Amino acid sequence: MNAGLDELTHLLALERIEVNLFRGQTKDPGWGVLYGGHVLGQALSAATQTVPAERTVHSLHSYFLRPGDVTKPIVYEVDRIRDGKSFTTRRVVAIQSGEPIFNLSCSFQKAEDAFDHQSTMPDVPPPESVENDRARYAKVADRLPPWAKAMLNTAAPIDTRMVNPEDPLDPDVRDATRMVWLKADGKLPDDPALHAYLFAYASDDKFVTTALLPHGMSWLGLDVQVASIDHIIWFHRPFRFDEWLLYVMDSPTAHGARGLARGTVYTRDGVLVASTAQEGLIRRRREK
Repeated sequence: MNAGLDELTHLLALERIEVNLFRGQTKDPGWGVLYGGHVLGQALSAATQTVPAERTVHSLHSYFLRPGDVTKPIVYEVDRIRDGKSFTTRRVVAIQSGEPIFNLSCSFQKAEDAFDHQSTMPDVPPPESVENDRARYAKVADRLPPWAKAMLNTAAPIDTRMVNPEDPLDPDVRDATRMVWLKADGKLPDDPALHAYLFAYASDDKFVTTALLPHGMSWLGLDVQVASIDHIIWFHRPFRFDEWLLYVMDSPTAHGARGLARGTVYTRDGVLVASTAQEGLIRRRREK
């Protein structure tokens, strides 16, 4: 496990300060505002720690309410809404300086056997033949803004490899689709909950910016403002996040300064393990 992944797993573990209260530490991702996946992964961790181990998360729905402050810890308040015979429901509010910055509703279920079908994974090159995203950015480091360049000097907890990547410094107009191989950059313990937290953390990356592709815009551009509004994950089948997953994303629409992204996630042998959806703010910045 590399230093970045080791640090992230500790950040997701949380400190329990009361029966239903947890505290999580923050980290500046490089651009001065808390990364959405950070608070999402920690909130899921807080909820999971109040649920019996035999029940695993099958869905979560969340809203990003305010930008997170990277200089302050976050308190997570868990509401134990329901403990049923098959399902358990939790609500989590993330709080900084007395104000909610994020809320999460999630549902857990005991294992059951029933109907089973799934979609087919697209035919893509294997991850070993796709260049690591950081290695690709390092080749143009002299053209990156300072905050993006600084990110290259920190240990990355997640190995991401974009299939048919666009040039973020000179974006072209293309279809609103994106495919990314991803996994934890190191071996993880055999704890299904930790694998779910880490995927939740990573699922926010490169997601809603898929809606910028038909407009020839880049998340690196100073002329565009991008922020997550909500985020949904459905967990379909067990998986390991220290093994390669293919994240297939598309954006069916953008309108009213909002873009919608959808995702499906497959193991490298084609098992559909999760689906995602997110709406985010995508807005042209006004000239000063």
